[in-house]
This record gives sequence, structure tokens and C-alpha cells, in this order.
Amino acid sequence: MALPMDYDGMRVDDASLRTDNVNDYKVTCIDFIKDIANDYFAWVDYYQLPKEEDKKRRAEIRATIERTNEWIAKVAQTIKAVDVVMNDGIQKMAESTAGKPFQIGVFVNGSSSYTITKPGIIDVNVKAAGRKDRKTKLGFHFKNDRFRIESTCDAYLDEANLPEGEFQLMDINLKLYAENAKQRDVISFTVTVSEMENDVEIDRRGLTTIVHVV
Repeated sequence: MALPMDYDGMRVDDASLRTDNVNDYKVTCIDFIKDIANDYFAWVDYYQLPKEEDKKRRAEIRATIERTNEWIAKVAQTIKAVDVVMNDGIQKMAESTAGKPFQIGVFVNGSSSYTITKPGIIDVNVKAAGRKDRKTKLGFHFKNDRFRIESTCDAYLDEANLPEGEFQLMDINLKLYAENAKQRDVISFTVTVSEMENDVEIDRRGLTTIVHVV
């Protein structure tokens, strides 16, 4: 069974193509988040983790269900926004299920995971530290994709002049371009960090952040 480290689908059905009623679609997606969470709880069962790690991962999944559905209900204003928030929640549940074996944090305006900012060029701070004196470096979400990003506006992460080296203690800043964003837009993105030893990737984890433009 493959490790559910990252989810890269959009919605798994075509519900949004069958309705133009945002409130109805919100209800559908809130129910979907609750339902698909059971799959991630089942993965945690499969791993047979130590008690405290099992408890931690389940708590993170439950927290993601609650926050994702709160954002679907209160923040998302369009079907596209509901999709962005829902997919963000699925990413976060996959990350919680896989666990975080080394330290990693992604921050916007000093907040992580669920964040708020104004339109413009947004600073994204990434911190990481490997285990047993291992170094870390920016990784790739998939083979040819540095970052995962989904939004209701034309947002993108600048990939020019990215730090390619390894860090004993990573503390770098990325630029999220959201100059065309409007109030109530949402942006979800995933930064991936690789844990390195002797120039070999030992482990890799993605961390997903959602931004509410105000």
C-alpha cells in the first residue's frame, strides 16, 4: 500500500458540474470531507503506530475536517472557491496521515496552515530541520512540479532564483504572486521539503497552506 503523502486530484466526482447553487455544493463537499476522512483514519489503523503518534495523527485529521468545513461554509463564496478549500483539506489530511518525521513549517504573516493576507506579493517563510544532523532542501511536489498551487485567482509561486542548496537549518522566503487577487479569493499551495544525507534524499514531506485574501 502506497504512502498517502500527497493528494493531487481535484474533486473526485463531477458534482460541481451538475449544480450552480453554491450553498448546495457546500453541503455536498462538507459531507464529502467527513466521508473521505474515514479513508485516512483507516490508513492510520493500517500503520499500527505507537500510541502517541497514532493519537497525534488522528487529532490532526479531525482538526482538518473541522477547519476545512468551517472555511467551506464561511469563506468560500463560489463553486471554484469551495473546490480549492476542499482540495486543500484533502491535502492536509494526507499529510497528517503520513506524519511529519522531521521539522517543517510554512508561514504567511506569521501564521501557518490557515492564513489571511491582502492582495500583492506575499512573503512565504519556510523553515525546516532534519533529523540526526541531516540537512534539508526544497523538493518537488511531483517530478516536474516544484509546487502544488490551486486558487481562484492567477496566483503563482516565483520559481526564479530559488535556493537549490542544502540547509542545516532551513529558513528561506518564497514569493507568492497574488497581485490580481480580490477580496474573498482563496489560494492553496504545497511546499515540499526533502531531508538529505550524503546528497541522497532520505525522506520528503509536503506542507499545505491556504490563504484567504481580505
